[in-house]
Amino acid sequence: MSSSITVQEFAPLSRQGGFDLIDVRSLMEFYEIHAVGALCAPLDTLNPKAIMESRGAKASDPLYIICRTGGRSSQACQLFEKAGYSNVVNVEGGTLAWEKSGLPVNRGQKKMISLERQVRICAGLLTLTGSLLALVNIWFMVIPAFIGAGLTFAGLSNTCGMGMLLTKAPWNKGLNNCGTGGGCCSQGSC
Repeated sequence: MSSSITVQEFAPLSRQGGFDLIDVRSLMEFYEIHAVGALCAPLDTLNPKAIMESRGAKASDPLYIICRTGGRSSQACQLFEKAGYSNVVNVEGGTLAWEKSGLPVNRGQKKMISLERQVRICAGLLTLTGSLLALVNIWFMVIPAFIGAGLTFAGLSNTCGMGMLLTKAPWNKGLNNCGTGGGCCSQGSC
């Protein structure tokens, strides 16, 4: 079972440097804001073996995993454990707690609509459209019911299918620069 660390406990380590911190959010989320020193390896394409091999001599040192609030990083820690790597540490509270604690962050240079807002906009539009179409034919009520079920599942499981789909949208792709001071982690070179 992976261990965890709060951002307050991690703060002294971050000031010393020499740690490996992987952010498992989407590239867009990472580009918007990320912890200084973090590398991006999105959860949906995470390759624990490639990441650990790329660490070389540091492969036996703790690998810290962060996301937005701690849910996806916990899932990533489980993936690393299933792949046989036990020295992974979940950063509790994620980037939100990191920023709130006053730890250094990098921000993207252009303003983007956050993934969370995109999910709310999309869910709202689908629900509104389905409800209006239900005035024409009652079977269109399936659309808002499906969205409601999806949001309930997302809340209970701490995963969001709509968010994962939106990360693949053209306006969320093509971020070839993940900000200054951090970096992107392709599966073979972290």
